[in-house]
Amino acid sequence: MRQWNAGDCPAMPWKNGGGVTTELAVAPDGASLDNFDWRISSALVSASGPFSHFAGIDRSLAILQGGTLNLSVDGSEGLALAAGSDPFCFRGEQQVYASVAQGAVTDFNVMTRRSRYSHSLLRLAGDTAYVVKRRHALVLVYCVQGRADIRCADSALQLRQGDMLMLDRRDEADSLQLQCGISDIFYVIHLAKQE
Repeated sequence: MRQWNAGDCPAMPWKNGGGVTTELAVAPDGASLDNFDWRISSALVSASGPFSHFAGIDRSLAILQGGTLNLSVDGSEGLALAAGSDPFCFRGEQQVYASVAQGAVTDFNVMTRRSRYSHSLLRLAGDTAYVVKRRHALVLVYCVQGRADIRCADSALQLRQGDMLMLDRRDEADSLQLQCGISDIFYVIHLAKQE
């Protein structure tokens, strides 16, 4: 089990040069935008523009905070993402144009190379105790807002805003318990390796 904070993660330019993103996790370690197996990142989107093209990549996008991101996908209009919306899943080959409304937004982005990994992205919120099971190779938990007490096997720790936790196959435990308060928000990412 590994824990780290977004403040310790590197910032890098978008593939299309239109902004900057914070890379929260990537595999293999040190992989570039051209050869990663999977990648998790967050970015501040303050201006309208096209998404970067990522052939062979499946993507999930969620809004962490800020206004609304209006998306045009392959020329069709009408998809609006805001904090609390379900994640938007799409393929990196699709033509996506984002229009920023009501101020800048901070997004959360999960990408997997289709031939190597698949993923799911789930939002957890509210005054509830969750049991997060590692269904596949990896499960990661990201604290968007607030804090939570985490129990995993005999270990106890706390996740605060910007913290990320990863449970992989080297860990004996295959699940963790997460206790949320009413204003706490988390995202859980499951990553499955393609056989």
